Amino acid sequence: MENLALIDSFSEFKDDKLIDRVTLMAILEDVFRNALKKKYGSDDNFDIIINPDKGDMEIWRRRVIVADEDLDFENEEITLTEARKIEADFEIGEEVSEEVKLIDLGRRAILALRQNLISKIHEHDNTNLYKQFKDLIGDIYTAEVHHVRPRVVILVDDEGNEIVLPKEKQIPSDFFRKGDNVRGIIESVELKGNKPQIIMSRTSEKFLEKLFEQEIPEVFDGLINVKNVVRIPGEKAKVAVDSYDDRIDPVGACVGMKGSRIHGIVRELGNENIDVINYTSNIQLYITRALSPAKVSSIKINEEAKRAEVFLKLEEVSKAIGRGGHNIKLAGLLTGYELDVIREGDIAGTTSDEDDVELTEFSDEIEEWIIDEFAKIGLDTAKSILKHDVDDLVRRTDLEEETILDVMRILKEEFDS
Repeated sequence: MENLALIDSFSEFKDDKLIDRVTLMAILEDVFRNALKKKYGSDDNFDIIINPDKGDMEIWRRRVIVADEDLDFENEEITLTEARKIEADFEIGEEVSEEVKLIDLGRRAILALRQNLISKIHEHDNTNLYKQFKDLIGDIYTAEVHHVRPRVVILVDDEGNEIVLPKEKQIPSDFFRKGDNVRGIIESVELKGNKPQIIMSRTSEKFLEKLFEQEIPEVFDGLINVKNVVRIPGEKAKVAVDSYDDRIDPVGACVGMKGSRIHGIVRELGNENIDVINYTSNIQLYITRALSPAKVSSIKINEEAKRAEVFLKLEEVSKAIGRGGHNIKLAGLLTGYELDVIREGDIAGTTSDEDDVELTEFSDEIEEWIIDEFAKIGLDTAKSILKHDVDDLVRRTDLEEETILDVMRILKEEFDS
């Protein structure tokens, strides 16, 4: 047959693309019927026979025989004279089937056919890819680094599918080289034009939850439930767990002997510090556990406002707040309450030291952002800062040593005057 390069490409499409036989035949027939409509105005009287395995096809046109003077629709009718050139004993009213050669469509039409076929195949692939990864949203996926760019890492899976890991979805300590295997969660699938863009995330709380499922058999089997996960990627995370089986210690099972079970998860997340706590519906106890490692003295809860005043001894305040305020922020997110830390002795506006001065009183000499930095670690008075070593304050805040020394000098002048 004069099928040119079009027919030769059938097997190529079938081999290169993961397309089942029925789908491929439907795509091919659709492409050819569109071409026939353009050429003849209608495809209703055409039969298309396709063998994609052999790369072969036939097109047959059916026309009704009419008297020579009664020909009205050339595509659907054929004159008796023309019919008898095909077979001498044809009569009026009978149907004639003639094979249409591809070459009859014209070279330009054949080239357009091939382009249309390629487009349809790609459209089918993209639709399948979109559906495939739409079903994988929320699951852990592994792919290989193909290209590293300043704002995105391009990954490729075993089937050659491209996956995007944006900078903001990476853990701050992440560093990738070409060829590295990367684990993350399929966060979303977006259509960019007709092509799906698959977005991976390593910062999602769901990623940490799924890592628990993968690494801890009791979570995978449903014996332990992960009730809530909150995290500051690469820094700290809190995971509340629960079990319906009283014989199981959910925290111990998740952490393992000497941290053996959770160590792999911590390493995957760039040494993110993970606190695992027992979930409880008792909100006071839940907040107390969420603020670990600090020891809470008492809690006053306002359920309507979703706020809680947490009273702690002075030495426990910095533990409750944590470096950069991470611990108290995550405890609030985990419990759903806004937590106000109050040192014992500060109730009713009094202080443990009558001579102490609130740090905000020095706002004309100390910038507000510096005061806020000290407040994050529970230091909101002059003496609470002066009790600490400079090196300790440098370690626990994001302030420079020179800034801390300037603050201490200002505070000392107040007490020396």
